[in-house]
Amino acid sequence: MPDSNADAFMHEGHDHERCLDDAVVRAEELCRERGARLTPLRRQVLELVWSGHKPLGAYEILESLQAERGGAAPPTVYRALEFLRAHGLVHRIESLNAFVGCAEPDGHHGAQHGAQFLICRSCGAVAELSDDRITKAIRGSAEKTGFAIDNATIEIEGYCPHCQ
Repeated sequence: MPDSNADAFMHEGHDHERCLDDAVVRAEELCRERGARLTPLRRQVLELVWSGHKPLGAYEILESLQAERGGAAPPTVYRALEFLRAHGLVHRIESLNAFVGCAEPDGHHGAQHGAQFLICRSCGAVAELSDDRITKAIRGSAEKTGFAIDNATIEIEGYCPHCQ
């Protein structure tokens, strides 16, 4: 996770190899703590999702798996993605019908601790934010109307610092 919102998008000195390794190690730890099994296939799907800090669609993931494993089928990919989402290891970017790795897999997202995503229209990069002020404002406004929030994910399109 970036140290501040200003670092949300990758910068020139970003060590992607370390970032990917850290994501996989953290996923293994969380699954072990939760009694869940991060199978080799699930791990490979997680690695593919984290491969470039850009959202990947299920069929892009399938193509990569088929190149490496041969007989992968769509249900295989969807089941792996479902597992990774259920354990907070990836997010689905609804507007793009694609997936990105979760920067804070041991954090809480959803109704109480929503996530916000900044999506660059030019290069496709996605930055994850977890700004509690935004979450509290939305929750407070919803409560005033009597609305019970089930999921609080916000997707914001614009241009990253590199593409402006």
